Amino acid sequence: MKLLMQSSMSSDHSRDTTPMKVYTLLREQQIDRSLEEIFAFFSNPENLGRITPSTLRFEMLTPSPLHVKDGSLLDYTIRISGLPFRWTTLITLFEPPNLFVDVQLRGPYGYWHHKHSFRKAEKGTVVRDEVRYALPFGILGRIVHGVFVRRQLKAIFDYRAQALERIFAPRSKRSEYISSSSSNPGHGHK
Repeated sequence: MKLLMQSSMSSDHSRDTTPMKVYTLLREQQIDRSLEEIFAFFSNPENLGRITPSTLRFEMLTPSPLHVKDGSLLDYTIRISGLPFRWTTLITLFEPPNLFVDVQLRGPYGYWHHKHSFRKAEKGTVVRDEVRYALPFGILGRIVHGVFVRRQLKAIFDYRAQALERIFAPRSKRSEYISSSSSNPGHGHK
């Protein structure tokens, strides 16, 4: 799939169309909690900071309380390699407790479409993320994707999976996480 990036090139309003390669990231994770609990967690944007690596310095700009529905706009900032990016997200589809879709209106990507879907499983809920994204700048964007962005997105979603395991771990496992993170003096929480 390719998208065309349009940019104004002159005062006569002619357009330059540069193809953008669209990439897809798919992730699934099973969490031993009810569909309703998991959907409530994911559909609350105030939880984004809990599942985002601290290196991105995620900061929600939209004032609380946040109520997500079709047409909701969310503003936040992240840092990528130290550079700040303001990100505006539009919720284009909201179907509790099974699905919601967010698209980037403003941010670091030329295109970002993130479908969050949830389904009951024998033990808990399966969370599925399907992210379609593209980088601007034609061949340069493709090079940056191959060298940096693909690995960075993988690391972000790996972190997220681990954070969800900690957040939704049974109480006995939470104790293990706490004791293992505090058993190494000088390397625990500050």
